[in-house]
Amino acid sequence: MGNNKMLVEERQRDIGQFMVGRLLPFRQKRQVGPFTFIDHMGPAELKPGQYMDVDQHPHIGLSTLTYLLEGCIEHRDSTGAVQVVSPGDVGFMSSGKGVTHTERTPAYLRNGASHWMHGYQVWVVLPKGLEEMEPNFSFVPKNELPAWEENGLRMTLVAGEGFGRRAPLRVYSPLFMVDVFAERAAHLDIQGQLKGEIAVVVTKGRVVEGEETIEAGQMLISKAEDTCCIELEQGTRLLLFGGPALPEERFLYWNFVSSSKERLEQAKADWRARRFPKVPGDETYIPLPE
Repeated sequence: MGNNKMLVEERQRDIGQFMVGRLLPFRQKRQVGPFTFIDHMGPAELKPGQYMDVDQHPHIGLSTLTYLLEGCIEHRDSTGAVQVVSPGDVGFMSSGKGVTHTERTPAYLRNGASHWMHGYQVWVVLPKGLEEMEPNFSFVPKNELPAWEENGLRMTLVAGEGFGRRAPLRVYSPLFMVDVFAERAAHLDIQGQLKGEIAVVVTKGRVVEGEETIEAGQMLISKAEDTCCIELEQGTRLLLFGGPALPEERFLYWNFVSSSKERLEQAKADWRARRFPKVPGDETYIPLPE
């Protein structure tokens, strides 16, 4: 997301098996599997006349995954895609060689009432061989995602593979993203269910890992692959995400991700010179941060 101001303050500490952090990336950990950035939106009440309007901005080398817990966002991009993403839906824009997009409160919510916004936009790095692919946008509505209940937990596989299931969203490297809600106090054993590095974002409630309590807005990152057992208080909601790490280092600048620093410089020059494709009918422009 280009200029989103609703970022949770970064905080991190080492608690044995885990690092606890707030968001990606932070100094000790740049990626979890192919996930390289998490933008936490809200929870925030948008008062009458207050709307979300993220103007046109560019991306290269990554896919943006939008997943909302409350509120709605209208996504528009330079491929011509127009889609309202509602809670539980998955919006997935792969930028490849270059895309621009806007994210706004839909027209039907601009009605003088207040509404809540809470969700996540997650950046997924494209594999090196696909960094310059043609951009595309895909969408999976909530009712098409694999959902199940076990041991007092309501689980939804948002993307990728996990718990013996596969989500319908087309992704470009092995990964997983799982939404977990505890209808009662419950135990979650992830061992053998997910492959690769694992991060746990607490969106509501709290979880206990050993002697530590992790509150809403914090993130656990497992330092050991394929090992995780956590206790959830009743009413707690988590997002699990991660996967096998990609072999090459990635460099980030603003909304650009690449395995090549030279490619980042080219993207910067292209955005300054307004050479990126445009969202149809949109003349807004977020300048490159200097």
